[in-house]
Amino acid sequence: MSPGLSLRLDGVGFAYGETRMAFDLSVAASEMVAIMGPSGSGKTTMLNLIAGFETPTKGRILVGDRDVTADPPSDRPVSMIFQENNLFAHMDVFSNVALGRSPALRLSAEDRAATLDALTRVGLSGKEARLPRELSGGERQRAALARALVRRRPVLLMDEPFASLGPGLRAGMAELVGNLHRETGMTILVVTHSPEDALALAPRMVFIEAGRIVADGPTEDLLGQGGPEAVRAYVGESRSR
Repeated sequence: MSPGLSLRLDGVGFAYGETRMAFDLSVAASEMVAIMGPSGSGKTTMLNLIAGFETPTKGRILVGDRDVTADPPSDRPVSMIFQENNLFAHMDVFSNVALGRSPALRLSAEDRAATLDALTRVGLSGKEARLPRELSGGERQRAALARALVRRRPVLLMDEPFASLGPGLRAGMAELVGNLHRETGMTILVVTHSPEDALALAPRMVFIEAGRIVADGPTEDLLGQGGPEAVRAYVGESRSR
């Protein structure tokens, strides 16, 4: 596994219809950062810009010392896990994970060994032949995480990966991601709506509102009683739903 790389959004702008977004962010190599904010604030858009699924109207995106602003997603040292997990329903778990090594599934012995190792790491050993529909929601997210691991990219983006899981599974997945972060040293950004997930996962939190980063600091401080008004208002609303 490649160690994590630093990440920087330098004056990155994006326009979606009448919505204007602007991001400046620096993340250290191997850091884990939680990203929170209201629906539609720009959290997923920021991840898509880093991954290359959206194109900025201005500014630069740097991973390590490399400017990746114009690079296609496949050429960026970045993996992304989506809320929907994006597993192929007709493929077994092994094949779904192995796609991270070879999109054509032309697998070497090393590829097969890496796939089995990733499945073991996420607790899916013995379930290689199952189809996604035969897995629980938590197991499907574990398979998506295993696929990201076999890609061996130094930056991992996670877009609300636990949103569809119950409290028990969320806690288990948060623990798994934390353990994998310590093992691999990847740089990880996690979008979440849950203050509990943010506290469990990341020492640092970024809060986005209306397409801007309005707060950035220690997670416990931002989510505490003395945190920024925007964060306190959001947390109060999310907990009253």
